[in-house]
Amino acid sequence: MNLHEYQGKELLSSFGVRIQRGIVAQNADEAVAAAEKLTEETGTGWHVIKAQVHAGGRGKGGGVKLAKNLEEVKSISDQIIGMDLVTPQTSAEGKRVHQVLVAEDVYYPGETETSEFYMSVLLNRANGRNMIMYSTEGGMDIETVAEETPHLIFTEEIDPASGLLGFQARKIAFNLGLSGAAFKDMTKFVSALYRAYVESDSSLFEINPVLKTSDNKIMAVDAKVTLDDNALYRHKDLAEMRDLREENQIEVEAGALGLNYVDLDGNVGCMVNGAGLAMATMDLIKQAGGEPANFLDVGGTADAARVEAAFKIILKDPAVKAILINIFGGIVRCDRVAQGVIDAYKNMGNIDVPIIVRLQGTNADIAKELIDNSGLDVMSATEFQEAADKVQTVLA
Repeated sequence: MNLHEYQGKELLSSFGVRIQRGIVAQNADEAVAAAEKLTEETGTGWHVIKAQVHAGGRGKGGGVKLAKNLEEVKSISDQIIGMDLVTPQTSAEGKRVHQVLVAEDVYYPGETETSEFYMSVLLNRANGRNMIMYSTEGGMDIETVAEETPHLIFTEEIDPASGLLGFQARKIAFNLGLSGAAFKDMTKFVSALYRAYVESDSSLFEINPVLKTSDNKIMAVDAKVTLDDNALYRHKDLAEMRDLREENQIEVEAGALGLNYVDLDGNVGCMVNGAGLAMATMDLIKQAGGEPANFLDVGGTADAARVEAAFKIILKDPAVKAILINIFGGIVRCDRVAQGVIDAYKNMGNIDVPIIVRLQGTNADIAKELIDNSGLDVMSATEFQEAADKVQTVLA
């Protein structure tokens, strides 16, 4: 689950990580009030207005701007809120901005002694250890740094049994070229950051940039935080931060129905029981010359109601030109699935795309007979290749 920048910073701050202070605003008037409050608390006269969407590269799309007075705070906030922000990490349509973060300006006019760093905490899946990745090249896309100057990217792997050790935090500060007060503050920053990552059950922290101010303080100027969905039951307060407006609405609806659904860009809808079989089915569609429109695992209880719900979800995608149902009857009997398909088809009454049903396993022969005798425009198959051939035929 992704968090907005302001939410990520709130999480970091609760663990003692120094952050660039800011206040979220839903409209221009709230933004002005937020700027006035920040000026009162911090003394800053300039403010950074940041669009709050789940996407990186906001500045490149015009979603991050500097306001030098309250009039600019209002006009910039009014421009950004409501815009469809297009960044390198969004679709061509962009993402609608519903709110902005009004943040203190930590780059003081005329200041020359600041430094920007990149830092992230994530899981190294190759060895099952957490890893801190960092670089002196903060403020840049880490992909660009990796491609052009890979020697400027450092990694520190942490043994889960011992956690982050003091010498590792000091090593990071040393590799970033820090000394004196900045060195000490960076070791505290790294330790607090790692503790926040572990105790919040996150899967990614990305701070870009981490700023060293002219008075040698280390702070997070940005924060990209991704929480592990599987651990949210332990963090009810963090689960409440979920912003459904930022997510694919079909996926949100499918999740509410208990369906495991991922929206894709293809033309063949998939309805399968079991993640492994779903992946194999997507390969089958590719081999047949099509492109999977979704990943959809209906689980082991593919009854009529569940099948009907899955049909409705798949058909919300106007790009779907055919539907392939691929069920292995182990826990569930194939004849029950077949009856579920028939009942769902009749109940909906407006399915105008070809449907291929492959049922294999318990009572597969009975299931095929039910489909064939239903009088509906549904094609049955029992073998993988047979299903592939029929997909190829309907797409031709």
